[in-house]
Amino acid sequence: MSLEDEIKPLRRLLIGHGALLMLAAGVIGLAFTFFVLGHVVLWPIPGQIEYQLPGTYHDWHMAHMEALINGAVVFLVAALLPALPFAERGLKRVAYAVAVVAWVNVIASTIKIFFKDSQGLEASALLSNNIVFALFYVGVVVFLVLMATIAWKCLRSTAP
Repeated sequence: MSLEDEIKPLRRLLIGHGALLMLAAGVIGLAFTFFVLGHVVLWPIPGQIEYQLPGTYHDWHMAHMEALINGAVVFLVAALLPALPFAERGLKRVAYAVAVVAWVNVIASTIKIFFKDSQGLEASALLSNNIVFALFYVGVVVFLVLMATIAWKCLRSTAP
């Protein structure tokens, strides 16, 4: 069995997560629209629900863009997986790490919307802030280790 055949399930996994992240971007984007409008309205359904969603414009925009960009990155990694100089085990680690980083960023950004004082930039006495902080922290650490490892392996590799 070729490496291409062995990594096909990993690529499918990444494509699936990329699609789910894009779906999340669509749902968050729709909610973002309702936030901007100040009410919920779904054409052609008559009427509207007068409700101002919580959060700020910046937080909604950030959560929407996090989902879009992370989804695109996951799709990109799925495409690049065969070119990375790792054995199957290393490629599996790359795939799972990319999925984890993508999801923790989107989840943390989405949680931030609903908790006003939860920017997640540093630990504090506020539980919701610490959850956002922990998610971002995991994402940043895994991302940095992953990028350093990929750079190291790619730049040191002598394989064609």
